[in-house]
Amino acid sequence: MSDIEKVKHLRKSTGAGFKDCNSALKESNGDIDKAAEILRVKGIAKASKKMSREAKEGVIVISGDNKKTSLIEVNCETECSSDKEKLIKSEMINGKTVEDNLVELIAKIGEKITIGKARTLNNSNSQNFIYQHSVIRDNVSKLGVIVSLETSENNETITKFGKQLSMHIAATNPLALNSEEIQNEIIEIENELIEEELKNSGKPLEIAKKISLGKIKKFKEENSLMTQDWVMEPKKKVKDILSEINIPSLKIKEFTRLKIGE
Repeated sequence: MSDIEKVKHLRKSTGAGFKDCNSALKESNGDIDKAAEILRVKGIAKASKKMSREAKEGVIVISGDNKKTSLIEVNCETECSSDKEKLIKSEMINGKTVEDNLVELIAKIGEKITIGKARTLNNSNSQNFIYQHSVIRDNVSKLGVIVSLETSENNETITKFGKQLSMHIAATNPLALNSEEIQNEIIEIENELIEEELKNSGKPLEIAKKISLGKIKKFKEENSLMTQDWVMEPKKKVKDILSEINIPSLKIKEFTRLKIGE
């Protein structure tokens, strides 16, 4: 089985993304089963029949304010600052660490519970805006987004844009802010997938190359926030909306998105 076939197989069996599957395969020296286990341990894999019990349900918790905001993924088997190692050792309001409280809760309800991904946005001269989808209670949901807008102003236009942009990110799940920021590994794997698809198309080599370049360009545009179609007005791009707002100091600094099961 070729490397690209292994990536495709692992993506199908775990639901993980290109980059994560490729990294796991490198770490396991090409062993698919070991790669799947690596993804499971890291909390990346969605689901796999070959995997042992896995905490694939849970919630996304949002904490902080509009200057420093964190997303924390709490996983369980069934519904019932971003340094994870520091987080689990930190003390909670009852005087016990997060880790100790998790152990007690697991013993009480008999289910595996883990802290999954944790991300924090904290930028100077910026305002953070959040969006939650499938809300369970205040600051607890199935999907959470934080977007950081750099600006020297604070008005209703910026607030409206920040809220709408966080909703857009929730819906479209961009890989990066701009196309040049999409990781090379992801582009290489996508390129290999496209080339493999075109191998059996029967098209002449030159035409196949042009098609491949076109597909890669489209992939970058569709997965870069600035060039995505604006969900509220699909005939325009996100960069067009930003331009129309016409506030020179307004810039999209960064964003993060967490969803249970992804």
